[in-house]
Amino acid sequence: MTMKPGGSISIWFFIGISLLVNGLLIAGAGIYQYLYPPALENQVHLFHLHAGIWWGGLLFVLGVIYCYHFNPFRSENKG
Repeated sequence: MTMKPGGSISIWFFIGISLLVNGLLIAGAGIYQYLYPPALENQVHLFHLHAGIWWGGLLFVLGVIYCYHFNPFRSENKG
């Protein structure tokens, strides 16, 4: 699977990669904090909601969608 000669790569593909990597890092940090929580006096007020896991997961999923939709190596690229 190669890209067509003279083809261009959409900026949205790189944004998808950025979302994917940042989502992975944020979710990883959230999972680490879930497994090893900080002391009670160092926790933020809504720590029990685990926002890092949720937002990291959301960014990761959006990154996968963007990378799939704007992949320059797909044969039937619509984007």
